[in-house]
Amino acid sequence: MLALAGLAIGRNPRMMDEEASSKEEQAPIEDGQIQSGALVGRSLGAGILILGLPVLLQQILGATVGLIDKMLAGGLSEDVVLPAMDGLGVGSYVGWFVGIAMGGLGIGGQAIISRAIGRGDVQEAEHALGQAMGLSVLWGGLVAVLFWIFAPSLASLCGLSGAAADYLVEYVHVLAYSMPFCGMMMVGAMCLIGAGETMRPAIIAVVVNLVNVASSWVLSGADLRLPGVVLTDQFGFDLDVAGIAAGTAFGYGVGGLLTLGLLVRGVRDLRLRLSLVRPVRGMIARVMRVGIPNFLEGVSMWSANLGILAMIGVIAGREARQAVTAASGAGALSEPTAGEGLAGAHIIAVQWESFSFLPGFAIGTAAAALAGQFLGAGNVAMARRAVYVCTAIAVVMMGLLGVVYMLFGQPLTELISTQTKHLGLVPQLLFICGITQVFFAVTMVMRQALRGVGDTVWTFTITTFSCYGIRLPAAWLLGIVFDMGLVGIWIALCGELAVRAGLFLLRFLHGGWAMRKV
Repeated sequence: MLALAGLAIGRNPRMMDEEASSKEEQAPIEDGQIQSGALVGRSLGAGILILGLPVLLQQILGATVGLIDKMLAGGLSEDVVLPAMDGLGVGSYVGWFVGIAMGGLGIGGQAIISRAIGRGDVQEAEHALGQAMGLSVLWGGLVAVLFWIFAPSLASLCGLSGAAADYLVEYVHVLAYSMPFCGMMMVGAMCLIGAGETMRPAIIAVVVNLVNVASSWVLSGADLRLPGVVLTDQFGFDLDVAGIAAGTAFGYGVGGLLTLGLLVRGVRDLRLRLSLVRPVRGMIARVMRVGIPNFLEGVSMWSANLGILAMIGVIAGREARQAVTAASGAGALSEPTAGEGLAGAHIIAVQWESFSFLPGFAIGTAAAALAGQFLGAGNVAMARRAVYVCTAIAVVMMGLLGVVYMLFGQPLTELISTQTKHLGLVPQLLFICGITQVFFAVTMVMRQALRGVGDTVWTFTITTFSCYGIRLPAAWLLGIVFDMGLVGIWIALCGELAVRAGLFLLRFLHGGWAMRKV
């Protein structure tokens, strides 16, 4: 599928200075080829590889860190492991919100930059970069404040109590300190991707993740159990969940500073100029016009999945009450311990599922950048072809991972936890997940492509309708009303993804995205 050497992405233009770039914007583009940036003169297949592979590496590393965080939680002392896993699991949804919050700004900058790079307007690309980066720091500070205020409410919403709630609040509060740096790292990386530059953000991600893993292990005091080896804690900090959060925060700090340094130094046809960071109303409005619907879409997905966690809390409470009732004669249970571990089982399955959509996200990122740059160059046909090719690649890759989940759910679970409750539930959830990976692939690529060309109003509309009109009602019906528990909830989740894939595909086939202005 990648053997598309005959499909030229662009040609090498003559060298020009910044003053001449504004004139190039006026020049007609006769062949519809990309005019500037890292993708000039590349075939479609080469462009997908250049964009997709570094992003895939970056995403794998990120997911690996999340996995290791949960492995560290699983390596804490036996008396805290279940509440710690529940608290950290819900805390990972906070990390998801971080991606959503920063992604809104990032996609606004990325869409404008990709169009500008496609038509050779370097000046406009750098203007958009400056505005997006300035906003990222301010937005990161606001997110930090929100974390401090609403962390206890999040614990209550998700049905956490006692030690699990304490661990969640502790995790979120520590993470809050790093939000401005996280903003710089995430928004900066997305803007670089819009210009076709993915390798150096991926290298930064390698450094960030190594720092994250090492510092989380040292500070948490947990033993890290890897296949065939146990890395025993010998450092004596013993900060438990707070140590895991501190490692993540430290990684964000390193990533933010490295990304800022890279942007100030500059890459091909894109550099952060401090003079362009000063707010300019017109460009801010353009970034926000694309970014706000994307942010709202992310909030829609995030809040819907918080609703799922709340339903899991209801199921856990029901299990606890049933256990207490059954043992009431003997007084065997003094606490609702029977309900513990359910949120952890869900999060373990979500953690493995996150590995499955990494190829979809990486290839979708390539589709977004290519489609945006081709539209900037005036070549709608190549934009459409790039998305179709990327979708086919993602379907194959994610379909194969789905087979792995269906066949090897038990050993995958054991890598994270050997708790009886987790071993009983997680393989069932992974089997359900595996069945629907092909549909998930279509959802990932089509959504990323539509976002990349600035069609974020439609992605928001489709996602919101699907989450609140299908996902939540189906999960409530199967999981609680029909008493199918966590398995029923996952059937609803994966079924909704299949429906959403069809809706995104219909929007893409409609073609209205090609008319979108950014």
